[in-house]
Amino acid sequence: MAQVLLCGAAIVTLSMGIRHGFGLWLLPITQEQGWTRQTFALAIAVQNLSWGIFGIFAGMLADRFGAFRVIIGGAMLYALGLVGMALSTTGLMFTLTAGILIGAAQAGTTYAVIYGVIGRNIPAEKRSWAMGVAAAAGSFGQFLMVPVEGFLISGLGWKEALLVLSAAVLLIAPLAFGLRETRFGPGQAPPREQTIFQALKEAFKYPSFQLLMAGYFVCGFQVVFIGVHMPSYLRDKGLSPEVASYALALIGLFNVFGTYAAGALGQRLSKKNILAFIYLARAVVIAVFLAAPLSPLSVYIFASVMGLLWLSTIPPTNAVVAQIFGIQHLSMLSGFVFFSHQIGSFLGVWLGGYLYDRTGSYDIVWYIAIALGVFAALVNLPVRESAIQRPRPATLPQGA
Repeated sequence: MAQVLLCGAAIVTLSMGIRHGFGLWLLPITQEQGWTRQTFALAIAVQNLSWGIFGIFAGMLADRFGAFRVIIGGAMLYALGLVGMALSTTGLMFTLTAGILIGAAQAGTTYAVIYGVIGRNIPAEKRSWAMGVAAAAGSFGQFLMVPVEGFLISGLGWKEALLVLSAAVLLIAPLAFGLRETRFGPGQAPPREQTIFQALKEAFKYPSFQLLMAGYFVCGFQVVFIGVHMPSYLRDKGLSPEVASYALALIGLFNVFGTYAAGALGQRLSKKNILAFIYLARAVVIAVFLAAPLSPLSVYIFASVMGLLWLSTIPPTNAVVAQIFGIQHLSMLSGFVFFSHQIGSFLGVWLGGYLYDRTGSYDIVWYIAIALGVFAALVNLPVRESAIQRPRPATLPQGA
């Protein structure tokens, strides 16, 4: 159990830590290449959509053959995508590399795949806590990597910084050996009580699964809009780039505590109520941030409080999926829920760039984020957390 948690947490730390800093490249790249913010935002939006789409198939493969091969492939794609991101000279090439390649890489190296391993190897009574530990690792990666990325950009230049990260992300490959599962060896595939089609039909007909997907859509919209566009928003308001770097790092630091707490509380409290509180609290925090006078201090307070709520939706959401449907198809079903998250991410990051280019302001997107937070809090309240009741399969007479 300890090996699974340590290696899984380290992989998420690297993969999520690097992607959380992409907003730091928005201004250097657009200014040097002569691109609009929408060009950069579209590539990151495609990245989130690609991550969601490929995440479904990565989950299917990990459920069927184990996570090891999926993670190795994801690490290779991640390194290739970062190199391509550095060498891109057109918006299309940037979208193909920073968008599609890195999105596919993240699908194979983050939560859906890692949580499948955790779900299969951690007892149910500790599963929500363990998922909180893995999510906290992703948050620590943001706290650790965002300042490092800012330092690399200022010290080496944005292209060279991406090349350094392309080498660093290959460390995921040796860590994947700690997630090899013997049950997925030759001739050891686990028995399948449901086919993929049966599992999907069951999940998508179940109202609580639909409500979880709706809430996760909002999560993606909010966090990716803030993560990508807040550095530029603060720069437009006259604050230094260092304020944005420190703010993103604070989000990562405080989310270590927020995600761990959400996972631990999920062992004792109703997970749907935890989710409803998180989404409503986000709406309130954003509204207060916009209403208060802007200063470095107000930014740091906002980042710290938002950090407590940042990825804290991940452990209870995935734990509810496991609780309702079991672990047999957990990576795949988590991938579908995450796909909804990534549709929200696509809209959040793309609308941020599109509406900024049209209006010269991010205000409309901030207001949308507030309204969606209230919506997500409401849709999570009716979720039923109990295990789904399936008819017992008919047993054939012995010797039939």
